[in-house]
Amino acid sequence: MPRTVLIRLFRTLVTVLICISLTFIVLRLSGDPLDTLLPEDAPQSIRDAYAARLGLDRPIGEQYARYVLSVFEGDFGRSMLDGRDALGVVAERLPATLMLGGTAFALALLIGVPAGTIAALRRDSATDRSVMGAAVIGYAMPNFFLGLVLIIIFALWLRVLPSSGHGTAAHLVLPALTLGTAMAGKLARFVRGAVLDVLGQLHIRVARGKRLPPLRILTAHIAPNAAVPVITFLGFELGLIVGGGVVVESVFGWPGVGRLLVQSVAARDLAVVQTIILMIALAMITANLLADIVHARLDPRVR
Repeated sequence: MPRTVLIRLFRTLVTVLICISLTFIVLRLSGDPLDTLLPEDAPQSIRDAYAARLGLDRPIGEQYARYVLSVFEGDFGRSMLDGRDALGVVAERLPATLMLGGTAFALALLIGVPAGTIAALRRDSATDRSVMGAAVIGYAMPNFFLGLVLIIIFALWLRVLPSSGHGTAAHLVLPALTLGTAMAGKLARFVRGAVLDVLGQLHIRVARGKRLPPLRILTAHIAPNAAVPVITFLGFELGLIVGGGVVVESVFGWPGVGRLLVQSVAARDLAVVQTIILMIALAMITANLLADIVHARLDPRVR
């Protein structure tokens, strides 16, 4: 078990380094950030001063080496717009994103797990088809479209919820419902498949042959075995919380990391963009690493 964790930690480190490298290269190939920061008629002396201050006058290889070293030292650079620490700028928006993502994730669990389980237990019935049809619609519907529909219904027609903003529980309802609907649809489909795989195994038939209560079969035999693949799926979805709400935050004016990413890309604030992308990558990697560790503990075959 420790060897498995060490191997995955090493892969995590390599993946982080690759993410840092690709982000650095792609952002700098997309254009000169000074063109966004300064007006077109800015004197060359001003451009040179800004380039020197931001380190953009150095060779690209030196910029990359300095950036990688600074990241591993905890220095993510400074925002090109206001000179503040990039990590601090992102950290200000992180609580709002975690609140939205955590609420959506909890909503997806409350809806997706029971729905997928019921659909599997009633396979090929009208209930199964209805649940899976709703799951497909929820998963396939674009977030921006569902968000606009919810705004029209609950904010414009019924006038019971605010259409945008942040600060109260009411402001959280529509964006969390929008983000959680797609998660719930995917989770329901995944849970259904996992439960169906377990239902076909021998020990389930033996338990039914012993006439054990259905609830006991579900909780003691089906749920523990079906949870193994579902945990891996949940690890992936949990990693998406930080960056998965870009569209939703923009639609509802939610002051989170996703909206900050859109604003920073438009302003070519490289330090902030790089910090957000790296944070999203770390969230994905950490969530999957934790899911792998839990998976290994639950499944003796992995160990």
